[in-house]
Formats: sequence, C-alpha cells, structure tokens
Amino acid sequence: MQWIAPSEKDTLSDTLERNLWSTADQFRANSGLKAQEYSGPILGIIFLRFAEVRFAKQRAELEKQAAGSRRGSRVDDPNAYVAAGIIFLPESARFDFLLNLPEAKNIGAKLNEAMREIEKQNPQLAGVLPKTFNLFTSTLLKELLKKVSEIPATVDYDAFGRIYEYFLGEFARTEGQKGGEFYTPSSIVRLLVEILEPFHGRILDPACGSGGMFVSSAKFVAEHKKNPSAELAVHGVEKTDETGRLCRMNLAVHGLEGDIRHGGQVNSYYDDPHQATGKFDFVLANPPFNVNAVDKERLKDSVGPGRRFPFGLPRTDNANYVWIQLFYSALKEAGAKSPGGRAGFVMANSASDARSSEQEIRQKLIESRAVDVIVAVGPNMFYTVTLPCTLWFFDKSKTNPGGAALPRRPDQTGPSNSSAVPDRSETILFLDARHIYRQVDRAHRDWTDEQISFLANVVRLYRGEKPDFTLGGKAAETKLAEHFPKLQYRDIAGFCKAATLKEIEAQGWSLNPGRYVGVAPGETVSDEDFKEQFEALNEELVRLIAQARELEQTIAQNAAEILEN
Repeated sequence: MQWIAPSEKDTLSDTLERNLWSTADQFRANSGLKAQEYSGPILGIIFLRFAEVRFAKQRAELEKQAAGSRRGSRVDDPNAYVAAGIIFLPESARFDFLLNLPEAKNIGAKLNEAMREIEKQNPQLAGVLPKTFNLFTSTLLKELLKKVSEIPATVDYDAFGRIYEYFLGEFARTEGQKGGEFYTPSSIVRLLVEILEPFHGRILDPACGSGGMFVSSAKFVAEHKKNPSAELAVHGVEKTDETGRLCRMNLAVHGLEGDIRHGGQVNSYYDDPHQATGKFDFVLANPPFNVNAVDKERLKDSVGPGRRFPFGLPRTDNANYVWIQLFYSALKEAGAKSPGGRAGFVMANSASDARSSEQEIRQKLIESRAVDVIVAVGPNMFYTVTLPCTLWFFDKSKTNPGGAALPRRPDQTGPSNSSAVPDRSETILFLDARHIYRQVDRAHRDWTDEQISFLANVVRLYRGEKPDFTLGGKAAETKLAEHFPKLQYRDIAGFCKAATLKEIEAQGWSLNPGRYVGVAPGETVSDEDFKEQFEALNEELVRLIAQARELEQTIAQNAAEILEN
C-alpha cells in the first residue's frame, strides 16, 4: 500500500518556530559554544515563558476566587499552584520581570538566580533547570528573551508544546548522532502511543531521553477527556544526567511529574531502580540499537523465569535482545480482573531476523504469545539516521487461549466484531508501513495524524476493538472504510497479514513483516523491497547450507562408526 501525503504545515506556527530558531542559532554563531552547551539555556528560557503563561492563568483564577470570597487570598500561596499542577514563580523569576531588565543588570546572573528560586519553590525541579546563562552576554540573552516573548500568551497550550518539541528536534539535528539519544520524532512516538492506548496505569521508559514518550501518552489521555496527572504514573531511567534533567524539564513544561532516575552511572542494563519486573502496565522506549560491550557477567543473576532476562542472554556482542527482554519482563501479567501489560518500542531491523542465540530467544518470545504487532517503518523517519527500523508491540493480555483480552478503553466493554477477529494467541499482526509517509523535506519524512490514525485503527480492528478517530478524524475514518469494508479486519497483500505461529515457525521465527505481507497484485517491487527480500533469501540460504554441513558431518560420523564395528 502506498500513501504519500502532501507536505503541509501551519504557516503561522512554522514562521514563529523558524524565527525563534534563527535567534537561537545566534547563540551558536556568537558564543562559540557547542549545541549541547547552549541548548539547555535556550530551552530554559522557552520553559520559563511556558511556565509564566500557565502561572498567569492560575493567578487570574485565584484573584477571581479571592474577590468573591471572605477567606484570605491565595494568590501568593505556592501550594495553590502546585495543587493544580502549576509551577509557582516568585516575582523575580517571572518572564516579564526578566524581559524588562536593562542589559546593564547582568541578565545572565539574574536568569541563574531566577532558576534557583523556581527550584526552591518547586521541589520536583530541584537540580533540573539550567544555570549557565553567565556564559552568554546580556545582549544575546536580551535578544532571545524578546524573541521568545513573541510567542502569544493566547496561543493554545498544545502550540507551546509543539514549539518546545520543535526545538528538541532541531537540537537533535544539530547534535547529529548524539541528538538521537534524547529525541524520537513525534510521529513515531504518537503511533506507539496510539497502538498502546495508555488510558490508565504505570508507564516505564528505561531509555527515556527527553521524555517524549511520557508527554505523548499524557496528550493521548487529555484528548480522551481525562486528567493525565490522575491517570498516569510516569517512571523513567536515563543514563546521561544532562538528558535526564532535560526530561524532567520537558515534563514540567507539560504540567507533568514523574519518577525519573538519571545520572550517577545509572544504567538500565545493570540497574533496576524502579524494581520493574512484572510491575508496569505500559512500556514505551526507543533504546540505542546494536550496543556492544555489555558486561554479561553482571547480568547472569537476573536470568531465568520471573527475572529481568527470562529467555537467556544472547551470546553475540549485541544488546538488542537485552533491551527486548527488559521491556517484556517489566510488563504485568494478565489477571482474572486486570489486563496484562503492553509494550511498544523502536528496534533495529536486524533484530527481526537475527540468527543463532538471538533466534533462540526470539523463538521463546514468540512462543510466549506476548508478541502482538510488528510494523515495518521506511527510511528517513529519524533526524540522525537514514536507516529504516521496526516497531515492536507486546501484549500480555493475549497470552490466554483464544486471545480474548479484558477491555482497556472506557468506551468499550468487549470486542466490537469478535467474529472477524483472528485468534490472537496464535497469530501476530504484521504491517508494512514503509510506503506510507509524508515527505517533509528532501531528507526527512514523517506521518500525518490521518496516517497515524489509520495504522493504529488497523491494529484496533485486528484486536476486535472499536476504531477511535479522536486523532485523524473523518479523513482517517474514510481511509479505513475504503480498505476494510464493514470495519472488519482482513489481510491485504502488500500491507498487512495476521500470520499464524506455524507460518512464523516455517520462516525461521522471523519477525520481518516483508516475509509475510508479500506484494500487492500489480505492484512492482522497489529496489528497497528487492534488497530486503534478497537479504532474507540469502540468510535462508546460509541457514540451509549450515544445516547441510551439520547433516554431512553426522552422516560421516555415523558411517565411520559403522565401518569401525
């Protein structure tokens, strides 16, 4: 299936974002600092602007309440803001106060002090906010404050989030490969969230970067008319202290709090600060791919059923199946009255067909019945790498015979079209989304809301859930009905296939969607598709040759024993 959406963008927001970035880029040109040195302070000023808008709105509400009450005013009571999930800002830490300072006042020192005052009044931000503004001249800081003040206070809160996300993305581009460690493109994150449907529960990201998975989950909950702070408990682990602080600041920008463990040599391979095994309703992650030099000796005590690595450690020097098992083991098991946990994560394509010990682990994983959906993603979706990737989804609710899962969604009491739903305990859904995208510019692609909604709703049909068009609206609904008459799941050649475990076993326990969805009638095979198919056939040939050699050795050994006797 091919669906290339036209490149469209909100002109007003686009202009504002680019103007802000142009000003921020002056820091690089005029300070001589690296992106990682000036990104924190710039994001700190944008954070301050967002915090002030929310603070001012709550302050106006408290003033209104005070005018109609005999009780004392709570306008200057920090608790009245914290209780509403709002960051309290002392007068000297408010954006307008800092904006109106003359350059002679050493604005860098004033901004550093403002950040300290905010942390003092809001303990959840302790040690998080940047305090290196003294690296810049007052002239540069004044110019940035003026530009950031151009973000209209009347613009909806989601627009603030988009601007913040835009800056995270631009810094990711600027920092190259390092930027990929803290930022996952928003359309990838949104598809993960839409398929996981995190309406309520505990969320874990053991490689949380700047916290985009948490922010997108909260947005999903808010769009379904619930309070994210009341519905979600956020838990993250981030190896890099600087990125961990960025995550906590990102959460605060969006009115969220979370238990984020970062820095201090914390490492998800060796450390388990949240005691995660079997504790989480949702796991979302974009881990670093193909990491080597993991000290497996330190992991051996965590191997076995009910532990962090239930299927064993890979013998190869590659951590992909270390991560995959961490995600699997953190999920809650399905109970009589509660659904099992779900995971959604980004993974290198090579993990889908990896051989030897990784194949053995993958077989056990598939036989556990927890693997739910695999989505092939085309190239150029990430800022820092051009390679394609794969999205994996687990669902421990489908491990029961029959695949029937307890309802998760507030609007649903059971499967909406159970007669058309495959036995999910015996199947895995494969989606080939490589030819569904929007070309943002020459080098980058993403998905539109309509495309994300379409893909997620295909999964919902497969699961027997009602479609949800909160995202994507009528356009997504029309597209879904066009390809799935009566809104019932069906296999579509070249796009989706509910493959049985027997079919998957016949393919050497491969989780490569291209092996199952095939090619649509009349569709030509692209160079990219041909290369992938050729690689798969070559891997199969290598496997058969290895088996032939083993069989040859066995025959020779048996013949020698017969001759000796």
